Amino acid sequence: MDHFGMDHGHMDHGGMGGGEPMCSMDMLFTWDTNNLCIVFKSWRIRSTTSLLFSLLAIVALTAGYELVREMSRQYEERCRQRSDKWRMEGITEVVGRQTSAVEKKSKMVKAALYAVQVFYSFFIMLLFMTYNGWVMLAVAAGAFVGYLMFSNSTATKSAACH
Repeated sequence: MDHFGMDHGHMDHGGMGGGEPMCSMDMLFTWDTNNLCIVFKSWRIRSTTSLLFSLLAIVALTAGYELVREMSRQYEERCRQRSDKWRMEGITEVVGRQTSAVEKKSKMVKAALYAVQVFYSFFIMLLFMTYNGWVMLAVAAGAFVGYLMFSNSTATKSAACH
């Protein structure tokens, strides 16, 4: 078929032309921030100011992940210390049902903290998968800041997605 003489000027191409440009979706490393959307369509980089605020937000988000990790470690340590204390004092035999309920509750809290960490880590992974160098640097800076501010444990544990 010959479409040479057809007028395509009135066709709707789903946001192509007029309106706001589509989000940039690079699958290769880049420093370009033109039409960069970060995780959501609404989180779009429109200016140098929005880039700077976004990078600061990413640093804060990633630092927050380190806070959640440290809170989880501290909670587990308190649970371990309580359990050790009960064993040393022979309390577990005396009030077995109550300690079992406390242990079940602490397991639920640990599971909730773990779920928050998994969700958080996958969100950070999505940030990193913009393949944008500025965003990647902000994630690394956030891990650095978060570790300095919140972590009291070894730095050998990685911030893996899961």
